[in-house]
Amino acid sequence: MKSTLIVVSGVALSTISIDARSHRISPFHIRSSASFGRRLSPAVVSLKDDTHATAGVTSLLCVPRGGGGGAPATASSSSTGIVSALLFGLLNYIKGAKSDTLCLLTTTAVVPPICKRLGMSNILGFLLAGMALGPNGIKGGLIADVHRTEMLADLGIVFFLFEMGLHINFDTLMSMKKDVFGLGLAQVVLTSSFVAGIAKFCGLSSAAMVVLGGGLALSSSAFVLQLLKDKQQLETRHGKSSLGVLILQDLAVVPLLVVTPLLAGGGDGMGKAFASAGVAFIMATAALGVCGKYIFDPLFDWVVSASNQEAFVGLILATVLGMSFLTEGLGLSNTLGSFASGMILATSRHKEKIEAELSPFRGVLVGLFFFSVGFEIDLALITSKFGLVASIVLGIMALKGTIITCLCRMFGLTLGESQRAGFLLSEVSEFAFVAFRMARSYGILDEETTRLMLTAVSLTMALTPLAEELGARIASSLEKDKIE
Repeated sequence: MKSTLIVVSGVALSTISIDARSHRISPFHIRSSASFGRRLSPAVVSLKDDTHATAGVTSLLCVPRGGGGGAPATASSSSTGIVSALLFGLLNYIKGAKSDTLCLLTTTAVVPPICKRLGMSNILGFLLAGMALGPNGIKGGLIADVHRTEMLADLGIVFFLFEMGLHINFDTLMSMKKDVFGLGLAQVVLTSSFVAGIAKFCGLSSAAMVVLGGGLALSSSAFVLQLLKDKQQLETRHGKSSLGVLILQDLAVVPLLVVTPLLAGGGDGMGKAFASAGVAFIMATAALGVCGKYIFDPLFDWVVSASNQEAFVGLILATVLGMSFLTEGLGLSNTLGSFASGMILATSRHKEKIEAELSPFRGVLVGLFFFSVGFEIDLALITSKFGLVASIVLGIMALKGTIITCLCRMFGLTLGESQRAGFLLSEVSEFAFVAFRMARSYGILDEETTRLMLTAVSLTMALTPLAEELGARIASSLEKDKIE
């Protein structure tokens, strides 16, 4: 008995004839794929004779020759069936990680040109793409492994803050101490206190008050610094003040993440935990200082002397990831390590070359971060509880914006500069995702509250470009009134 087989692999389509008695494989003519489907269901096989073997078989259609009839198919129906079978096999082949990779890379390539044509921010474009393609989007999401995507997105923030650190050395940081330890500290304390008071009024537990207060007080370094960089405003007065606040907020992440697990246990061991965090901070600072003085410069000189671009790029990646893993391993923020390592290399003679080589990696990965933030925007939740979600989002942004504007005025900024900083820092940080998810895992926040807060946090980020633009227009209007 002989059978006609159409074998579809990830890259090829072949038609063969098999003699069941001799196991001989030979080419044969194509028959109607429609008749194949009526007779036998698809199967996956591996065929072998004395000298040949088939490999990579992902889809197989088979029909016996002779007996059972069936007129030969027309060329058109055969071609259609072959194409359908080939596409079916191809789609099966690229499922999972492969399709995720293609989707992510295509998004990073397509979104910026579309946003430029529409005159909108790339950040907003990536957010909308993440909302559409993520788990709450089209057909339950086109991304198979959301966790893997979020891990890649986290690397984007690490590289982004390293690049920001390259523009700030320790002398510059010390000149910003008023903004960091004065304005930044006042903002975190006041905002977290107000939010905690509102949470208490709403009947939430003391532990939830602390987590929500600390999490919502933070602003997004990724969004703010990207906007300042795109508009070339990092060196402006409101840009420097915003950066100072963000640096202090990154430091505030440490006690927030330390205290969250302890709150679930009633606060036992809190003093010991903070002492450990303090020791870890000192150790990390010492390690970064030693690496900068005795390791980084000689190592970069040695690699540059080899005139090998691949080795230089490899050293940059190892430096950024190594320093971020170091601080994370000591219980601190990984972004703190990457930012500090950038500051260490800010005085290096290889600074410009480092920045040029890192830029493509940073751009793609930061785009993935904004894309992943869109995953958290739950359209079903927004639709069902629109009034509540809108109240939370606008309430958070109004509260933070007002506090920051008032504090900036107290620290010597003009009204226009103050309100620009207020609008720019009114969103909530990406670290709130970490803190709120951790609080959920320890039972501090229930599932519904966590979903509500994560959606609200994502929406504040999505509104950041619009808030920044509104702040710029108000500042321009204030300046005109002042001149007149």
